[in-house]
Parts: sequence; C-alpha cells; structure tokens
Amino acid sequence: MDAKFSSPNALKKPSGHQLLGLLTALLVGFGLFISATQDVLDIQLWIPVLVSAAIAGSFGFWLVPLLQKLKTGQIIREEGPQAHLKKAGTPTMGGLIFLPVGILGGLIATGFNSEAIAVALVTFGYGLIGWVDDWQVLRLKSNKGISPKTKLVLQIAIAVVFCTWLALTRPELTTIQFFAGLSLPLGFLFWAVAGFAMVAESNATNLTDGVDGLAGGTGAIALLGLGALVMPEHPALTLFCACLSGACLGFIVHNRNPAKVFMGDTGSLAIGGALASVGILSGQLWGLFIISGIFCFEAISVIAQVSYYKATKDETGKGKRLLKMAPIHHHLELSGWAETQIVGAFYLISMALVGLSFLLT
Repeated sequence: MDAKFSSPNALKKPSGHQLLGLLTALLVGFGLFISATQDVLDIQLWIPVLVSAAIAGSFGFWLVPLLQKLKTGQIIREEGPQAHLKKAGTPTMGGLIFLPVGILGGLIATGFNSEAIAVALVTFGYGLIGWVDDWQVLRLKSNKGISPKTKLVLQIAIAVVFCTWLALTRPELTTIQFFAGLSLPLGFLFWAVAGFAMVAESNATNLTDGVDGLAGGTGAIALLGLGALVMPEHPALTLFCACLSGACLGFIVHNRNPAKVFMGDTGSLAIGGALASVGILSGQLWGLFIISGIFCFEAISVIAQVSYYKATKDETGKGKRLLKMAPIHHHLELSGWAETQIVGAFYLISMALVGLSFLLT
C-alpha cells in the first residue's frame, strides 16, 4: 500500500460530531444540487432526507436505552483490533433504529408504489436475516450467529424470489447499460448476475460495518446517490432511497464515534439488499457497481487476504498475510489511522464515487 495513503497524518483527526456534520452537509448539499438540476420530483430531495433523519434520530433516543436494558451488548471478536475490545457491551441491533423509519417513510412518501413495495420487502427480508443472526449472537453469547451456510441460503432465497418476480413482470431487464451507449445483453444469464449482485452487495455492506459510523454513513451516501441516478425513470425509488438514506443519517446520531449503538447485521444486510434491489429494478447495475466501490473494495480485501493466506501456507499450515488485517478499514487502523480518519476519508470517497457514477452512466 502507498506510504502516503497508509499514513495516519494523511488526514486530520475529526471528532464524531464533526463527521456527523460532514455527512449531513454531503447529503443535504447533494440533495439540493439534484433538486436544482432535476425537475422530475415536485419536492426538494433534501426534505425527505432531513425528515427521516429527525424521526430516526429521535426514535434512537428511546430505543438505545431499551437495547441497553435488554442487554443486547455486542460480543467483540478477540481476533479483531485490540482497541475494539473496549467496545464490548455496546448495544447492537441498531438497524432497528433506521429500518422501520426508512421503510415505512419510503412507502408513505411514494404512496405505496409497487416498485417501492418490492424494494421494501427485499430490505425487510435481508434485515430479518440479519436480526436472526444478531439474536443468535446474543443468545449464544458468542460472535458466531447463524451458520454462514444458512445465512447464504436465506440470502439466495430472497434473491431468487425477487429476480423471479422481476423476470415475470419486467422481462426486458436483461441488458446491462454502460456509458457512451455501450450495453451488454445477457438474456436469461442476467438473472444469475442480478441474484449474485444481491447476495454480494448485502455481504459487502456487512463487511463494511466494522468502525463507528462507517457502514451507516457510506450506506446513506450510496442510497441517496443511487436514488438520484435512477430519478428520471424511477422517481418513486428515488424517494424511497432518500427516506432510507435520511434514516441512516439519523442512526449516525447514535452510531458516530464513540458509538452508543452498533448497526449489527440487522442493518448492514438490509442496506445491501436495498441498494441491490434498486439497482436491478431500475436497470442500473453498472451505476450500482460504481457507487458501491467502497463496499466492493472492502469485500475484495477480505477475499484477497484469505486467498493469499491459503496460497502461501507452509508445512506448518501457516500462511502469510497480504494485509495487517481484513477488511481494509482494519488494516488502516493497524497502520495508525484513527477510526474517525478512516470514516471521514471513506465518506469523501463514497461521495466522489456517486459523482463518478453520473459521468460513467
């Protein structure tokens, strides 16, 4: 890794409050820009963002103490960064703060539009898988929830149902549109790619949830960015994304460093499901791929770490590590970056990827 990139001095160390302000400015500023340049919606896009943020943030002031009372403290992995051990006992299942607000708000804002209902069901489904996994972790008092195989089967099942519904109702969605008029017609193979995208996206956002404010903030940016990208043809999906993005912003009120609550799989799997379903339904798989650059990089860093370790195993069964720790945000932590430096940098990169998606789609 480039020495300059890995240096903790690459960024000043912001506070959690400052990162919340940065995220709010990025979302509201982007919403104002889109509303000024697009006339598809009759309302300002930043309004549902701030309304959902206010409701979710307020809801969190009631739910966080309840989660503490229910003793939903997170079990910290011993093999993770040692600095994280002090976070043991922080309530998890924080996805319960923003999912109800984002989903219900999105459905109400869109007048229960059929596309919004489909995305809401996928989001809820993946959130439910995450909740079961979080509950198992708490019940067993271990950092291992439901088995990876069971989780994968459930994720695939939702993807199959969603893609089957789309194949029956929107059979024309079999071409991936790129930039400059380039396209890739895949025919029936498209649905396999779409299903893979749903499972991969939900797992990638799950891997990103490892530092205070990281998954919630980058998820909020990605959701609003994707929503703006699909606005011309799918304004209902835009509103749904704006509401869920704002709800994530409200969650960051409680999840900013030092976090009072963690998102858990309840929230991280749901964000990935929402992003993937919107990208597929709107025909913006390519745009989804660009906007999800942070999540993709996080997942690739884990795959590369595991693959390199297995490929370099010696006679004792020990291999070499490509990174100090995976995902990449943990590598940066162990390289001297503060959590808030990582989060701030990833917010800005995520916003840049949103801008790039508009240029390359």
